[in-house]
Amino acid sequence: MTPKGVSGMEYCRIMRDLREDADLTQQQVAEILGTSQTMYARYERGANEMPIHHLIALCRYYRVSADYLLGLSGAVSPSDNSKIRR
Repeated sequence: MTPKGVSGMEYCRIMRDLREDADLTQQQVAEILGTSQTMYARYERGANEMPIHHLIALCRYYRVSADYLLGLSGAVSPSDNSKIRR
């Protein structure tokens, strides 16, 4: 069950936005995750579910909470609720 107000594809948009904001290519993020560009592109468009270890790696790399990356919270990190991304 998807929580009220959370789109199943919201995390895909957030992943793309974080990557683009960091001026990274899909290939560069794929290398950070230790996967192929093709597989990362599939995560980013929602064709494949991303493994939890990749979610954790992206959160650490971008310094965001998993709740933010998954679209469950507008707060970028639990410790900084002043940084709300819209």
